Amino acid sequence: MKDENYFKKYIATIPNFPTEGVMFRDVIPTLENNIVFKDCIDSLAELAEKYDFSKIICADARGFIFGSALAYKLNKGIVLARKPGKLPNPGLEASYTLEYGKNSLLISKGSLLENEKILVVDDLLATGGSAAALIRLVKMSGATPVAAIFYVELPDLKGRDGIKKADDIPVHSLVKFEGE
Repeated sequence: MKDENYFKKYIATIPNFPTEGVMFRDVIPTLENNIVFKDCIDSLAELAEKYDFSKIICADARGFIFGSALAYKLNKGIVLARKPGKLPNPGLEASYTLEYGKNSLLISKGSLLENEKILVVDDLLATGGSAAALIRLVKMSGATPVAAIFYVELPDLKGRDGIKKADDIPVHSLVKFEGE
């Protein structure tokens, strides 16, 4: 597994985006470099392989990239949690707040089965709002979240606390930007 300093060089920081005072951590440079992106997915897979699960649930939109690549590598199913108005067959919905707004995530009817074990994956853990919404969607379906894995974490925003309120599952991230 590569260390976080290796990956930090491929995460851009954009100040005051999307609103004043927010330091946006942009993962696009990671995605644009085929070697770094492969190393990222390989490292995320090392974290995920500790858990028994059948599907990955990930959030619209960048979470789809990481979740899809990880699902392919680990030979697992994938559930795409979409923003409102994007699913032709919406089933369950969970709302959340983030550091600069509010939103909801929805999954299709029948995407998750009762007692199925699910891994939560997203590109970034900030306040934990979208991750907690993913966990609530898993639990509403009768499935069980086993862990949450992120590429980037912003510990100062206490996202792990938000996840813990939804379910006390293990949380892992490859890169942390503390106090920055």
